[in-house]
Amino acid sequence: MLPENGKPLLFMDIDGVLSLFGFQSDRRPRGNWLNVEGIVHLISASASEHLHRLAVPFELVWCSGWEEKANEHLLGALVLPAALPFLTFTAPDGPSRHWKLAAIEAHAGERPLAWVDDAHDDSCRAWASSRAAPTLLVTTDPAAGLTDAHVVALERWADGLAVADPG
Repeated sequence: MLPENGKPLLFMDIDGVLSLFGFQSDRRPRGNWLNVEGIVHLISASASEHLHRLAVPFELVWCSGWEEKANEHLLGALVLPAALPFLTFTAPDGPSRHWKLAAIEAHAGERPLAWVDDAHDDSCRAWASSRAAPTLLVTTDPAAGLTDAHVVALERWADGLAVADPG
């Protein structure tokens, strides 16, 4: 069931999604360098545009180990109009369960959601397929991050939910 604002949740990781790594030095993707507390990140040149597009059909939530620091460092760099909610993580539920799942479950409840990350594992896929609410996992290559094709797929998925929900 979609909330009153009509939007599903979109949990957005940062490292490997918006902050790129693992590319060959002679094939560096377009982007801007950002120093975050002494660690240099290459923020994808398309990250801001992608997030602005995705904010139309989704309610965006930071789903990153950056936690509250995501807004502190990325709000201006990505020209976001306002701070996004963020998840806070605790110890994993167990050795076979992804470390982000408990926080995602607590925030999402029974709402439809999409989750963009570069590190989905088998526990994520099993969890997504067992949810009663519509759930989409989008796995990125950390050297390329979130692409135009991912954004189009997410927009289509969200549009499909809006059509399927009678109100």
